[in-house]
Amino acid sequence: MEVASHMEYVKLPGTDMTSSALALGTWPIGGALWGGTDEQKSLRTLQRAFDSGFTCIDTANDYGYGKAQELVGRAVKQAGNRDRILLSDKCAINWTQDGSLYRDGSRARLTEEIDLALKRLQTDYIDIFHVHWPDPSTPMAETAEAMRQIKESGRIRAVGVSNFTVDQIAAFEQVCPVDVIQPPFNLFEQQTLTSLEPVLEGRDIAVMTYSALCRGLLSTAAPQDKDRDIDVRSMDPKFQSPHMEHYQQAVQALDTLARERFDKRVIHLALRWLIDRGETHLPIWAARDPEQLNVVSELWDFQIDDDTMREIDRIIAQHIGESFGPEGFMAPPLASEL
Repeated sequence: MEVASHMEYVKLPGTDMTSSALALGTWPIGGALWGGTDEQKSLRTLQRAFDSGFTCIDTANDYGYGKAQELVGRAVKQAGNRDRILLSDKCAINWTQDGSLYRDGSRARLTEEIDLALKRLQTDYIDIFHVHWPDPSTPMAETAEAMRQIKESGRIRAVGVSNFTVDQIAAFEQVCPVDVIQPPFNLFEQQTLTSLEPVLEGRDIAVMTYSALCRGLLSTAAPQDKDRDIDVRSMDPKFQSPHMEHYQQAVQALDTLARERFDKRVIHLALRWLIDRGETHLPIWAARDPEQLNVVSELWDFQIDDDTMREIDRIIAQHIGESFGPEGFMAPPLASEL
């Protein structure tokens, strides 16, 4: 891994791409389920990310119904750095006239989405294009064939799948090879990536992961009450009693550990833990405010040793035990379920 003064860089296995050790996530920038968006602040956040060494930006068509893509496209164009930026985008989500999201992995939708994404992002290719959620109402072969054809057309460099199970990845790969997988993964949500070990064993495949700070739960030792009722956290059982109290206890214990061993805070520990985990190649950290990125410069002067890794596991087991991932409350419904 190459080391810079303010960022580390990593080669993504199975690809010819090199990325910053963290990718910037843009779901909050899109505004939907995050209390709205401030365009100028969002553009400043993206510019701060570039200045901090981020070279991968992750977005999706359903982040603000295309708003996040448009802002990313504007920021990259203003910075003039497209040749140095990896754009990671997602597809297979549609919405009704009233804005209700639903999964749509049809060939027609994916064909429409790649054209819209290229227009909004102001580019003629996307580096990594993920199927955001599997769509059981569409034959997997149809979704995979559409992705294969999009890649063969040169409009994308790599095919990704997000929130897929082992069996779903196997079915997809009967038609189209998968270059990148993107499951949720953070200190409190480890089980989904663990379940994908059969896919990773013996393979050169890149692993991007989302929800680095568990929707803000790992960003500070203080209680996370602000705006909880108006954004995606209102759907997350972790932010509801009695679970919230258990997670707060774990966060406070992790914050104490970070202070005592590294003179850091829980946010540094949570992000460095992701970087130092061998099975994670590119964690996605979402931000919506430039000041949130100030912490980036404080991540590169320490590493988490094996003993601290074990102590982290002990703290989580003590306060939480078995956890649960975001699939149950974040997955868009099928069209038939609306």
